[in-house]
Amino acid sequence: MKTAAYVQVQREGKTRKLKRKRSIPLWIKGCALPAVILAVWQYIGSIGLVSANILPTPMAILSSFYELTLSGELFSNMKISVIRAALGFLLGGSLGLIFGILTGFSKKTEAYIDPTLQMLRTVPHLAVTPLFILWFGFDEISKVLLIALGAFFPIYINTFLGIRSVDTKLFDVARVLEFSFKDKITKLILPAALPNILLGVRLSLGIAWLGLVVAELMGSSAGIGYMIMDARLYSLTDKVFVGIIIFAVVGKATDSLVRLFERKLLKWRDSFKG
Repeated sequence: MKTAAYVQVQREGKTRKLKRKRSIPLWIKGCALPAVILAVWQYIGSIGLVSANILPTPMAILSSFYELTLSGELFSNMKISVIRAALGFLLGGSLGLIFGILTGFSKKTEAYIDPTLQMLRTVPHLAVTPLFILWFGFDEISKVLLIALGAFFPIYINTFLGIRSVDTKLFDVARVLEFSFKDKITKLILPAALPNILLGVRLSLGIAWLGLVVAELMGSSAGIGYMIMDARLYSLTDKVFVGIIIFAVVGKATDSLVRLFERKLLKWRDSFKG
């Protein structure tokens, strides 16, 4: 016979299943606020409360996006921008990871390298832009290096912090298990530092996009930043918004990709979900 406790557990299980089925998907919840903003924005523009030259309606921006897509201008510029951002991120991120590991593992290396890097970190992008132009001109190398400069520091700092934040009690366990130096690095230190490293990657991608905007606005003949500047000269506000939205969408897509890797690589971590 089924006991009262067993029946109660079954009922609770069915209730939880029904709640899961009735719950609103996360992507719908995420779209709720943008949908409200777009609706209010469209209404304000439709009644003429704000000039179209200052704030074009979402429909006008969508129409401009469609025209730029048909002409091929949007994708040609976006392709160039993505390549620049990817090259700069790979260069700066790789160097940031290497230097973060070196300074994280060695106090001596930290003493020689970290003070200089921390000083360079405080220099704004706009301050070094004229110097990059003088050294490398307006060619692609100056843009890639400017993006790499911004992408370097988030990964460097978070890699260093992740390595130095490893619980010392884990080293006692490794000593008991007689881990070799290689095992300590591959099975203890790097896995424990991985959450910080992936956070650094996410921040680095965001800074890389900011660096891309600065790089393309400082002097370029192609790219989304150039498209925005060209539209500004002719007061094509809807085209400016298209460029801004492209930056936002591609930036969000890259961030979501890293978050997907986080979920795959950090399944072992038991953390607060909110």
